[in-house]
Amino acid sequence: MPGGGALTAKLHGAVVRWFAAEARDLPWRHPECSPWGVLVSEVMLQQTPVVRVLPVWSAWMERWPKPGDLAAEPSGEAVRAWGRLGYPRRALRLHAAATVIATAHDGELPDSEDGLLALPGVGGYTAAAVAAFAFGRRASVVDTNIRRVHARLIRGEALPAPALTAAERRLAETLLPDDDETSVRWNAGVMELGAMVCTARAPKCLICPVADACAWRAAGEPPPSYVPKGQAWHGTDRQVRGAVMAVLRGASHPVPRVVLEGPAMAVAERESTNPELARLHTLAPAPEQLERCIAGLLADGLAVELPAGLSLPH
Repeated sequence: MPGGGALTAKLHGAVVRWFAAEARDLPWRHPECSPWGVLVSEVMLQQTPVVRVLPVWSAWMERWPKPGDLAAEPSGEAVRAWGRLGYPRRALRLHAAATVIATAHDGELPDSEDGLLALPGVGGYTAAAVAAFAFGRRASVVDTNIRRVHARLIRGEALPAPALTAAERRLAETLLPDDDETSVRWNAGVMELGAMVCTARAPKCLICPVADACAWRAAGEPPPSYVPKGQAWHGTDRQVRGAVMAVLRGASHPVPRVVLEGPAMAVAERESTNPELARLHTLAPAPEQLERCIAGLLADGLAVELPAGLSLPH
């Protein structure tokens, strides 16, 4: 833990000044960005890099600048616009939240953590982040980047625990500045520091604004106590689900199961009508895997089955 109020204040000052000078120019950080825009960004950024989110967020906000605009369209359009961001259930959650905001809150996001938590699909992290970054509230925001900075800076550990712990939550609350404005900038600054400097694999300690106070550096930069496991992709259900979803997003009509199950038309014709079919067939999933993935998409509400075939939800 920091050695008293003076050291904590020094950390606050160093990180806030660094953020003011070095922060990336991201559209959801602009003063004119609406709370809705901040919510959309936070949901999209979960487990997804900024570079992939930027074009999708921009297109989303141009099409649906207010929650009511999204709520007025079928949930399948949110899934279609989600594109290849991954974890498309997030699109359904945003559509559900937009519907509640439009119908129960006159189109305006609740401005408190409790109010945000009551929205469909909004968890503790997202509620705290939107309260802080959209409404300037003092809220303890704890994402992967913040956890890593806290682990190194305060606890002297190379990486945080594999899952968020109660001790980490308490530490984040203890480090949070007392006043609203500084707390918001501290949250944003620590998050940016973890994303750009205090990275998981190659931390740039020589340009870190708080390197002189870092417990991990003082301890000789000990290695992590565990090896993070990356998520497999090739050949997994996630890959096949994603390929099926890509077919449905690109289709203007329901897609019969027989078309998903195998090359039901010439390659040239198939690629001219929906090139994603060729990609799905190239994966050549076993029939039981494809059936399992389709069943999962139907159960998750990401697809519906009509007499003519599968499509995005209406």
